[in-house]
Amino acid sequence: MILASSYLPQKLCVNQNIGQLLTRRAYRDPELEAVYDAGNGKRFSYSQLNANSNRTANAFTDLGLGKGDAVGLLLLNSVEYLESFFAAAKTGLVVVPLNWRLVADELVFILNDAGVKLLLFSDDFSEVASELRRRGTTGITHWIQVDGDSDSRITAYHDWTGRASDTEPEPTAAGDDLLFIMYTSGTTGLPKGVMQSHNTLLWSLFTIATTSDFRYKDRYLNSLPMFHVGALTPVISCVFVGSTLVIMRTFDPVVSWEIIHKEKITTTLMVPAMLQFMLAAYKPGECDIATLRWVMSGAAPVPVSLIEAYAEMGIEVHQVYGLTETCGPACLISPDDAIPRAGSTGKAFYFTEVRVVDSDGKDCRPGEPGEVLVKGPHLMLGYWNQPEATAETIVDGWLHTGDVATMDGDGFVTIVDRLKDMLISGGENVYPAEIEQVLLANEKIADAGVIGIPSAKWGESPLAVIVRRDANLTSDSVIQYSRDKLAPFKTVKAVEFVDEIPRNPSGKILKRALRELFSYAAPE
Repeated sequence: MILASSYLPQKLCVNQNIGQLLTRRAYRDPELEAVYDAGNGKRFSYSQLNANSNRTANAFTDLGLGKGDAVGLLLLNSVEYLESFFAAAKTGLVVVPLNWRLVADELVFILNDAGVKLLLFSDDFSEVASELRRRGTTGITHWIQVDGDSDSRITAYHDWTGRASDTEPEPTAAGDDLLFIMYTSGTTGLPKGVMQSHNTLLWSLFTIATTSDFRYKDRYLNSLPMFHVGALTPVISCVFVGSTLVIMRTFDPVVSWEIIHKEKITTTLMVPAMLQFMLAAYKPGECDIATLRWVMSGAAPVPVSLIEAYAEMGIEVHQVYGLTETCGPACLISPDDAIPRAGSTGKAFYFTEVRVVDSDGKDCRPGEPGEVLVKGPHLMLGYWNQPEATAETIVDGWLHTGDVATMDGDGFVTIVDRLKDMLISGGENVYPAEIEQVLLANEKIADAGVIGIPSAKWGESPLAVIVRRDANLTSDSVIQYSRDKLAPFKTVKAVEFVDEIPRNPSGKILKRALRELFSYAAPE
């Protein structure tokens, strides 16, 4: 069944330039604090942020860059990231957020695929930028460095923007014009560039503002990397609704609690793994966290035990489900349902439709697992230079996510797993995420990932990769624990202990990496 806004027209357009959102906020609330950059301790009002963004925009234009030209951002979270993003939007440039965890070989593919002409990088990544420049295998003609020492071939960001005017540039792009290309993590091959326009991002902001509990003058903590849509879209939402953005360069659980206390943080978004680290680092009585109204969490199913642990601290965890291809939103649990329906990711966002379908494309019965399909005006334009992949993913306006979920009779969606991660044991579908949630409820386990390994008897069997919280935890005790909590065909048949579970920047477990590490047959 379709339990969403099926009356929406197929194409919705408002022709707004995203960069002008900052212009409008600066006009309405010039003295409101826009950003506190915890990395350098500096604060910026909306009028200051907008003036800086205008300087960057005019500096882009002074270099001869124009509508449709691509600029790459290789930066940690910072005020310069925001200035550059809005500046590019104002001048019609296409932003290419770059995953700073990638090595030069991986970046070369993305830079060439997107046709990046200008690379803006921070001192943290000067070595990889030097390697890229030395190779000379990209089309980059302008190298701009934020902070640190630069040579004569590199332009210093603050000197460059300091010479430019802070007058408001005339917008040259809007509507369906391309705004950014965000590359997927590439866990199953070369990354694909997801194309989002001014319109798709604006509708993403609309559906977030009408569904979530973002408020004017909220203080939002962002510690996820802004090259990921799970950080970038909420950050832009702060400007849209008039919140103050508190930026951490990188995540640190201890520092996060300190910032929540000192900056009176009201809202934030963290993936489940981050919440686990935060819980382990929390020291009652040392920090006042009374202002923290909720934590949004997604990228992977949030264990019910984790939601309950935060509820005991007086903090609501609102599970969200989204994708790069949807510019963020798909489903969100409401504050009223967060605790009563813990484990569900809620209903479709306000301007979004969600279905759960079987292998024939028919709507599943309530409670029956199937693939999640998403539809809405915030869906991507497509994959950059990959029309065939686009046609396979978006069919009749519906985005095929590759995620497995159930939907109950009231429209509440519960994410089960990825289709490609599902294993079949003895003819039964087994979803590793379900086993992971059970394992994570064990207080002796700090983190867990489950994959399928070959089984002569059952076809496939679950292998648990465990990070111990208790050094005395044994394989036999993990296996017995799973037998006590799960049906026999779901129980763990083998266990491996590691120091860390490999994850991508959005917090998703890299199952392919685990399969490469542990490829033996299951014990019978």
